[in-house]
Order: sequence, then C-alpha cells, then structure tokens
Amino acid sequence: MKQLPNVMSILRIAGSISLLFCDVKGWPFWTIYVLCGFSDILDGWMARKLHAESKTGAILDSVADIIFVVCCAAQLLQMVEIPVWLWTWAGVIAFIKIVNQISALVVCKRFCFPHTWANKLTGILLFLAFPVVFWTVILIAIVAVIATFAAVQEGHFIRTKQANCF
Repeated sequence: MKQLPNVMSILRIAGSISLLFCDVKGWPFWTIYVLCGFSDILDGWMARKLHAESKTGAILDSVADIIFVVCCAAQLLQMVEIPVWLWTWAGVIAFIKIVNQISALVVCKRFCFPHTWANKLTGILLFLAFPVVFWTVILIAIVAVIATFAAVQEGHFIRTKQANCF
C-alpha cells in the first residue's frame, strides 16, 4: 500500500507519454489529461496520509510533472499562435530553472526540485490554463508571472540551503 503514490506517479508518466499519440480535439486526450492532473494532486496527498513519503517518491513526482508539462506543451502549443515575447519569457523561466539545478549540484551535490507553494500554484494554474490557451494568451501570461516568481524563489531556497534537496 505504501508504494501506491509511486505507482500513481509512474502511471502519470505513462499517461503523459500517451498524450503524444492522442488527437488534442478528442475525448481520449482530455480524459487522460484530467486523470494525469488529478493523479498529481492525489499522489502527494496519499503519500502523506499513508506515511509513505520518500526521496524516490519526490523524485518520481517531479519527473512525472516535467514529463506531463512537456507532453502537453508538445501537443497543445503547436495549435496556438504564441507571441514571441511569451516564448522569450518561457525561455527565461527555463533558463532560471536550469541555473537552479546547476546551483543545486554545486550547493547540495545533487538535483533539487523544491515543492514550494509557488511551484504547486504554478502547476495547478498550468493544468487549468492549458485547456483555455485556445481562447486567450493573457491567462498564460499570468501563469508566467507566477512561474517566474516560483523559479526565482526556488533558486533562493537552493542557494540559501532552505530547500529540501533529494
């Protein structure tokens, strides 16, 4: 029973990859999308309730999150006209995240993906924003503001050794 949260993360990875083979306009894509999103919420909650929190589980959750975002982006962003300024902003956020991991390797001697409230809020908003990306770029810009704060905060926590590194 204590492995259930890890199994959910592994299933989220498989579900995320399967999104690459689904038509974005079809119900299978959105069903898998919603299941993956809810499994992200449930696996952490279950790990805490079952007292099954582990470094492996935290790493699996972070890897599953990254794969989910990348697979969704690969499918959805090709269907939307994204302004150059927003692509640039996303690049800046990605750059900050890469610098954070380099800092974690220097400071902690390992990768570090802090599960801060700002990172969790960014994840929830990305999950909610993807379906409406077809209607407005403004919502994505709001998420980008929060994601920028989360990335900067994450770097601060890593460099000041406040982050719980794996």
